[in-house]
Amino acid sequence: MKLGLHIADFTYPNGPTGLADDLTRIAVAAEEAGLSRISVMDHVFQIGPVGPIENDMLEAYTTLGYLAARTERVELLAWVTAVSYRDPGLLAKIVTTLDVLSKGRAMLGIGAAWNEEESRGLGLFFPSTKERFERLEETLQICLQMWGDDEGAYEGTHYTLARTMNSPQSLRRPHPPILIGGAGEKKTLRMVAQYADACNLFDGPELSHKLDVLRQHCDDLGRDYDTIEKTVMGPAYASEPKELVAHLEELGKLGIQQFHGLMPDVSEIEPIRRLGAEVVPAVAEF
Repeated sequence: MKLGLHIADFTYPNGPTGLADDLTRIAVAAEEAGLSRISVMDHVFQIGPVGPIENDMLEAYTTLGYLAARTERVELLAWVTAVSYRDPGLLAKIVTTLDVLSKGRAMLGIGAAWNEEESRGLGLFFPSTKERFERLEETLQICLQMWGDDEGAYEGTHYTLARTMNSPQSLRRPHPPILIGGAGEKKTLRMVAQYADACNLFDGPELSHKLDVLRQHCDDLGRDYDTIEKTVMGPAYASEPKELVAHLEELGKLGIQQFHGLMPDVSEIEPIRRLGAEVVPAVAEF
């Protein structure tokens, strides 16, 4: 099993003037600790579970571009991109650019979006739930077409592209891995089985059931279940190392290959180093 760091809180003691340096220290420490991925949220307001909405929040892909220049090995992604915030042709271009400039370390994390408050606040496009899921499927189709050999047109219900040219192409071939976030059994997990390289589920009592649902969708579509990476977004890395390792071992028995979590007091750096020293080596064989 591999571990990743999710950076969701940008309110650090040094404030905005020290934010760039703090992010550099965090990302470098995570890479040195042996973590395999770094992600940021695709939000423009802070979300309630993390802190007051007025707290500092950075735009996701600008931040990932910055982190690409400060790291060498970790994969980089938005966990997860809100499908309604960027048109799909531009999104594919953004992720391709991140992949090229990071020398092949970008992933596309994407979901149907949910935060109506921030969308209304900044005037971002936010259609109905039904339409967002329709747009999510079309976006996946467009990204895969742009990362493939077909530069022709795309005609969908919501999007029309006259020419899906993408130059330069992504360094990762056939395309940057696609991770779909969400556990909806009828739509989201079906799209994982049809389009994605990885799923993201939440750590909880329904996890085993959700994996069974994904397996059934794979069977229905003729997809090899084992070709999909199973990832979990869990609670913060707050447990004692032995307790965390024991829990991660249980997740590994379910087939989870990547655990992604927040780090309390991440700007202090020492918690990241402790994770690297006491947990990363212990779970490497799970």
